[in-house]
Amino acid sequence: MFQVSQQQSQVSQAVALLEVIYHATVRHLRKTHSNALFGLFLNMLQSLTLVLVFYVMYAVLGLRSAMIRGDFMLYIMSGIFLYMTQIKTMGSIVGSEGPASPMMQHAPMNTFVAITSAALSQLYIQVLSVTVVLYVYHIAFNPITIYQPVGAFAMLMLAWFSGIGIGLIFLAVKPWFPQVASVGSTIYARANMIASGKMFLANTTPYYILAMFTWNPLFHIIDQARGFVFINYNPHNSNWLYPLLVSIGLMMLGFMGEAFTRKHVSISWSARR
Repeated sequence: MFQVSQQQSQVSQAVALLEVIYHATVRHLRKTHSNALFGLFLNMLQSLTLVLVFYVMYAVLGLRSAMIRGDFMLYIMSGIFLYMTQIKTMGSIVGSEGPASPMMQHAPMNTFVAITSAALSQLYIQVLSVTVVLYVYHIAFNPITIYQPVGAFAMLMLAWFSGIGIGLIFLAVKPWFPQVASVGSTIYARANMIASGKMFLANTTPYYILAMFTWNPLFHIIDQARGFVFINYNPHNSNWLYPLLVSIGLMMLGFMGEAFTRKHVSISWSARR
């Protein structure tokens, strides 16, 4: 009933916002599993399963000799890790709390915090998974050398950033058309199993086939990442600026759509999911 209003400085407001984001990120990390180590293990298991599937497929089809000179497993992992980072980030953003969520009833909570915490939780999981898997492979199986590790990590960050932009588009559509957003994000994830280009090299692909993949930002990211990972590969048919600009554009459109949705929010939307 009696409450003393206190004026906060911009610095204290920023610190309070970061604290809310931190706690929301921890909550998002523990949403899938209460044990953080087991949740990390499940994520690594998904990535390793895809790596083994592609390894067996290449071995059966006899395509190993047509691939890049260098560690073959590193070649496969360079595509799988970036694919998983973008798709997992997109799914996490789409599944974050919307404006009609009961969590928005708490005063410090808002949709920006929910989106940021969902993105940061996936960044934490994916970076940790990549680090652990590469370290175990380097120690236990075959020593690896990454030609330009800073550039390779930058492509991992770009895959995460593009996943945020794509996820925001589906998140803005979700309150209005829940089924369209759910089916659309699933189709995008399944289509990128092939359209991401993780199964082949852009330099060795004919132009009439290459034209079907160059629209995809993830295709450019994976191809550029292999140029940073392998000293013997110089990507000529892709660039990192295109996915960056597309991701920024998608992110701006997504935030604009989310802001419009927030202004027309209805509590009945939560029953439509």
